[in-house]
Amino acid sequence: MEKRFVYADNSATTRVCDEAVSAMMPFFTEEYGNPSSIYPFASESKKALEGARKTVADILGAIPDEIIFTGGGTEADNHAICGVARANIKKGRHIVTSAIEHHAVLHTFERLKREGFEITYVPVDENGVVTPEALSAAVKPGTTLVSIMAANNEIGTIQPIAELARIAHEAGAVFHTDAVQAAGHIAINVREMGIDMLSLSGHKFNGPKGVGLLYVKKGTLAQRFMEGGGQEKGRRSGTENVAGIVGMAKALEISVAHMEAEAVRLGALRKKLEAGILAIPHTRLTGHPENRLPGLCSCVIEYIEGESLVLMLGLNGICASTGSACSTGSLDPSHVLMAIGLPHEVAHGSLRLSLGRYSTEEDVDYILEKLPEIVKTLRAMSPVWPGNSDGTL
Repeated sequence: MEKRFVYADNSATTRVCDEAVSAMMPFFTEEYGNPSSIYPFASESKKALEGARKTVADILGAIPDEIIFTGGGTEADNHAICGVARANIKKGRHIVTSAIEHHAVLHTFERLKREGFEITYVPVDENGVVTPEALSAAVKPGTTLVSIMAANNEIGTIQPIAELARIAHEAGAVFHTDAVQAAGHIAINVREMGIDMLSLSGHKFNGPKGVGLLYVKKGTLAQRFMEGGGQEKGRRSGTENVAGIVGMAKALEISVAHMEAEAVRLGALRKKLEAGILAIPHTRLTGHPENRLPGLCSCVIEYIEGESLVLMLGLNGICASTGSACSTGSLDPSHVLMAIGLPHEVAHGSLRLSLGRYSTEEDVDYILEKLPEIVKTLRAMSPVWPGNSDGTL
C-alpha cells in the first residue's frame, strides 16, 4: 500500500465537521454583534447564543440556566474545582480526585493543596476503574468535592459515574466530572447520573477549539472564576465566542444523533486494530477491555520508546500519540499507566491510536501494514531487545 495520510489522534483533537463550520460562518462576517448589546443588530447573536445553550442543555439533561460557556475544558475544570473548594471552606478542606485524571484536574488540585487543602487521590484497578469501594474509603466528614473523569483520555476506560456520584453525595460532597473525552461519544444525562458539575470541550467531538462549557446544577455553591462584565450570569465574564459556541452546539448535536451507530462502527474498527497489534509479540492492551470509549485503542509495545514509535509513524503519514497530547515532550512515563500498575520501562512504550468520525477501515489497514515493520526497526536498535540481532519480532 502506498503512503497515505491517516489521522489516528482524535483524542487529542478532531476535524471540525462540515455542519459546525456552516453554522459558525454567519457569526464571523454577518451577525457579528456583541450578544450583550441592546440594539437590534445584536439580537441575532443573542438569539444564537441562547439557542446553543438550550441545545446543549437538552442533550445533557440540564436546563439552560445551568450551562456556562467557557474557553475550553481546562478552564471549566479549573472553574469547577477551585470554585467549589474555595466556596465551601467553612464546611471542610478535604477534596478528592483519582490518580488518573487529566492534568487540568491534577494540577488544579495541586494548586489547592498549596492553599492548605487536603487532597486524597483515589487509586484505580488494573483496568483504570475507580471502584465504588475505593471512593467510599476516600471520602470522610468534611469532604466538600469529588472530581472523577467520565472516561480516561489515555486508556479509554469509562467510569461508573452514577455510583460514584451517589457515594459523593452520601458524604455531603459536590460531584464534578471531567467529561471532555466522553461527551458526544457515550450517553450522559446529568440528572440521571447525579452529576453536580460537568466540563466538556468542543474540539473533542468535531467542534471548534477554544470553546467549552461547564454545567453547574442549580443550588451548587461555587465561587465565580473570572471577574469582568458579568456575562454568563456573572459566573464567567468576558464577551462570549458566539461563533465557537454555535459550532460546538451543532457538533454536539450531530455527534449525539449518530452516537449509537458510530459506537458500533468505531468499536469494530478498534477491535480489528487491537487484534493486529496483539499479533506483534510483547504487546498488551491497556484500559478496560469492554467498558471503554469505542474508538480509543491504547496499548504498550515492549522494548521500544513510545516517542520514537510516534515519530516513525508520523514519517509514514500516521498521526498517533503516546498518551495525552498535553504531556507530549515529557520524559516521564504516563501517570495513568503507572497508576494501573505497569512497570516504568513498559509504560515508556505506550501507544494511543484514537479513531473518529472520519476514520475508515482503510486507515486501520494502513496502520497495521506499517506498525509491525516500524516496531521491528526500533527493536533492532534497542539495547534491551532480547530477540535476534536482526531485530525479528
